[in-house]
Amino acid sequence: MQGVGFRWFVQRRASSLGLTGYVKNLADGSVEVLAVGERKQIDALRDHLREGPVGAAVGEVVESDAPAESFRSFEITY
Repeated sequence: MQGVGFRWFVQRRASSLGLTGYVKNLADGSVEVLAVGERKQIDALRDHLREGPVGAAVGEVVESDAPAESFRSFEITY
């Protein structure tokens, strides 16, 4: 969901969990999150994503594995 500060919410939560990666809006109105870290950290982020920030309506969280990438931090990209 775009327009409710979702990317900033994800960035704060992921960073506080020690994850690296990115969050970005997609043209179809969905949000893509790529998170790199330990399974426990990623599970915690998934729980936060399902709730979303105040005002968000999260319809679905789809998870898939991706090749490991190296990031320095967790960033909002465009």
